[in-house]
Amino acid sequence: MVVRVRFAPSPTGRLHLGSIRTALFNFVFAKSQKGVFILRIEDTDKERSKKEFVDDIIESLKWLNLNPDEGPIFQSERTEIYRKVIEELLDKGKAYRCFCTKEELDLKRQMQITKGEPPRYDGTCAKLSKEEVNEKLSRNIPYVIRLKVPEQILTFKDYLRGEIKFDLRLIGDFVIAKSETEPLFHLATPVDDYYQGITYVIRGAEHIPNTPKQILIFKAMNWKIPIYAHIPLILGEGGGKLSKRHGAKSVLEYRKDGYLPEAIINFLILLGWHPKGDKEVVSMNEIINEFKLEDVEKRPAVFNAKKLVWLNKVYMKRLSPKDIENLILNDPYLEDLKFYLEKTEYSREKIYKIIELGKERANTIREIFETVKFFYYDFDYNKELLIWKDYTFEQIKNSLIQVKNAIENIPEDKFNYEYIKQVLDSLSEDRGYTYWPLRVALTGLEASPPPIDIMLVIGKEKTLKLIEKALEKLS
Repeated sequence: MVVRVRFAPSPTGRLHLGSIRTALFNFVFAKSQKGVFILRIEDTDKERSKKEFVDDIIESLKWLNLNPDEGPIFQSERTEIYRKVIEELLDKGKAYRCFCTKEELDLKRQMQITKGEPPRYDGTCAKLSKEEVNEKLSRNIPYVIRLKVPEQILTFKDYLRGEIKFDLRLIGDFVIAKSETEPLFHLATPVDDYYQGITYVIRGAEHIPNTPKQILIFKAMNWKIPIYAHIPLILGEGGGKLSKRHGAKSVLEYRKDGYLPEAIINFLILLGWHPKGDKEVVSMNEIINEFKLEDVEKRPAVFNAKKLVWLNKVYMKRLSPKDIENLILNDPYLEDLKFYLEKTEYSREKIYKIIELGKERANTIREIFETVKFFYYDFDYNKELLIWKDYTFEQIKNSLIQVKNAIENIPEDKFNYEYIKQVLDSLSEDRGYTYWPLRVALTGLEASPPPIDIMLVIGKEKTLKLIEKALEKLS
């Protein structure tokens, strides 16, 4: 049997990490089994489905290299298939048209709740004769189509969770279509799973209540039921529902923020699965080679924003400045960062040095330049920032004068790291007294790359000008 799985998002909003994790688990399982990964766009909700969200889904998968083997397949283009299934269900007496109004349904529901009964449709229209149905149709009375649900216990085996039982009496005859050409989720999904040959349905645990309804469609059509595997929910760090408050954003927002696709993949796969041993950093090839569906956790996974940042830094460190330059030049989501690569006063070698210095304190590609903006923009600061420990303004001024004089006397051919360090180290036994005011003078910041590294990028002349500016503040 060839394994066939699908990722079936609805294009009603931006693709978030929870959804993309479902895509990842399906993709990895398909590749580990030499199977097929299908992208299906469930766009039967005409009012909420938007092309921009379809584009977002496709672009997100492409960026993360979760490329489908088949698709995208759009449900909106498969209306004829659903129509035939609906008609067959009606002809077989497995489904029926329901003409009850919203007001009538609300009243029935309220009465059931008052009696302490579970709210469900009472099957009124299931008792209509063929003549009564035709009479109502001739008067164009609006209707929906309901599936007849037997009053029994339905049991199915979840690949991860074992046997799950549902009392179908609590469900009642549910709506599967607004009309013969307007299927709802509970019909379109199993119909597509059947016609697309899906062998495993791997999706989030929030879909467990949907599964018995979809199995009922399979049973009504005498189709082979796929294997269901419901992967764990992702919870926020406090244990509640995952939200933006916990750091969860759409996939392409992470891209714009400068996260790397490898870090996102690595982070998401660990939300429910772990390779053997204590290894936290795993490549896609390693994941595919080690992945077993039965090893997926059942308990909810917890979103850990700090871990995502840590993983991103791990993958960033592996990139050379040239790699980062190419990434920025080729990613439209980072286009505004090109400015930092095109500063004409810096050579390519110095641009690469700036990237290297920025990487040390950055969590993302975008933050590389946030931490070294002093290379690109004029800056200002309060003179109090120049103070080191308990030294006075006059003492700090003397330190900067010493540093200035020392740098002025360094020949151009000796303006290198070793020689500059030797000269500056000789000025005082308290290195902070020498280097702290110099750091602030060169960057306007409390935390920055080492001053000598900065001097080697901006050069001797600009270094002296910035020290002069600091001395003016202290005068």
